[in-house]
Amino acid sequence: MNKHENNSEPKRILRRREVLKIVGVSTTTLWRMEKAGRFPKRVSLGPNCSGWISEEIDNWYEALTKNRDTAVNEQ
Repeated sequence: MNKHENNSEPKRILRRREVLKIVGVSTTTLWRMEKAGRFPKRVSLGPNCSGWISEEIDNWYEALTKNRDTAVNEQ
């Protein structure tokens, strides 16, 4: 269960600076991950503004840790 399923925290749009803090990569790496389909796609908020849906970032993060844990258990 992610933190949005129990409605304890509302869904939000995260801007690039927030996403970079969570993910810990550079802007270029984030763009490459998104382009390659390894990271959620951003949503347009206006002509010069975009962001990511917080729930999608949470789900990506959870999947990343599950994959890590599965790989460790298979060794």
